[in-house]
Amino acid sequence: RDQFQIEIEFASQTAIEQTRDRALAAREIILAHENVADVHWFVGESAPRVYYNLQGARQNQPYYAQAIVKLRSGQAIDPLVRSLQAELSDLFPSARVIAQKFQQGPPFDAPVELRLYGPNLDELRRLGLEVRSLMTTIPNVVQVRDSLSENRPQLALTLDPEQVRQVGVTNTAIAQQLDAYTEGVTGGAILEATENLPVRVRLGNADRASLDTLASVDLESPQSPDSRPAAALGEFQLVPQLARIARRHEQRVNTVQAFIASGTLPSAVLADLQQRLEETNFELPPGYRYEFGGEAEQQDTAMGNLALFLPILLLGMVAALVLSLGSFRQAAIMGVVAVGSIGMALLSLKLFGAVLGFMAIVGTMGLIGIALNDSIVVLTALNEDSEASQGEPRAVQRVVIRATRHVLTTTATTIVGFVPLLLENDPFWRPLAIAIAGGISGATLLALYFVPAAFLLTKRA
Repeated sequence: RDQFQIEIEFASQTAIEQTRDRALAAREIILAHENVADVHWFVGESAPRVYYNLQGARQNQPYYAQAIVKLRSGQAIDPLVRSLQAELSDLFPSARVIAQKFQQGPPFDAPVELRLYGPNLDELRRLGLEVRSLMTTIPNVVQVRDSLSENRPQLALTLDPEQVRQVGVTNTAIAQQLDAYTEGVTGGAILEATENLPVRVRLGNADRASLDTLASVDLESPQSPDSRPAAALGEFQLVPQLARIARRHEQRVNTVQAFIASGTLPSAVLADLQQRLEETNFELPPGYRYEFGGEAEQQDTAMGNLALFLPILLLGMVAALVLSLGSFRQAAIMGVVAVGSIGMALLSLKLFGAVLGFMAIVGTMGLIGIALNDSIVVLTALNEDSEASQGEPRAVQRVVIRATRHVLTTTATTIVGFVPLLLENDPFWRPLAIAIAGGISGATLLALYFVPAAFLLTKRA
């Protein structure tokens, strides 16, 4: 595909104007590459769903921006994505930059995830940092994050109890007055056309951004006409605060995510992570557990959905074969052919260097029904011949030679239909085409050699 996406996430206190300016700076770097035709940035929210498995769940986040990069050609995308990943990471060292191609399959937040469950946030944060340190040592991991390490700076007023008592003001009253100065209070409304708009009164942006101004605002006591500045009642400090406390299935969770370089298989990174967890003897305290998410979880879910209907499909296939052939033995021959065609499909994937992924598995499952066609043609011809049906070897040979033309024609027309997918070399459709074409080729050999031999054995038994 002649497009890919880039996500940039800055510190949570970043204003949307700053995010926009940095996105424009990144745009100039991206457009400097010859193969880039245009860049479309979406600041503060996710891009529209231009691709079927884009999540698009980020809204009202001024520190976030997403770009859809349009290319002049769909060739050599991996080197370009890797190059921009490095360039933008150097340009924004404090930001989280993720450049990635559009992927096939079900959507996921990150290709590799490890979820830590437990009751204590501090312990979950410690375990998450330990896993993060392991992930950063894995090759082709470009960004790592977890859901509990992000803190937002918060301005807190540490009160002096003695001073507060002398003024005669409560902590609640102090908080309400400071909130009125900073966030404002509704002081009325104006009518614009047919809509009534509330008017909020507060300090100006320059004063709200000044710590000296906030420290000098007067705080009044309901019991006394005197007022005192906020600085006289305590001390302002910046304190860290968790951006959010994540939960999953009503349990506290720290999700550690790893984003990988373009062209890298998530399964390889996950296997490397599992190996490193074993080598470092990563252990959890009592009451804590972890599980893997990301691409592996989605693939397991998809395979589970396929396996759910597999017994029903097998039962229907066996019933159809027994009813059409009128023999359990001949139905068993069909079962051997089905298993053999699966083996030939897997062998073809190995010989052509294709990935045994979801589409290859779907193609292998769909292959079974097609692969049995040639064997059914041969068995039907053998059963309809009076001499061959009695197990006469010469008659069986004659029938198979006569059926060879029909078998080869069926195989050739089926394989030719997959030639465009094989020649296109698309990483999504190519494994499916290889699995079906290779399995059918093997099933043809089984139909012409194995099926007649097995038929003769059943007649002699």
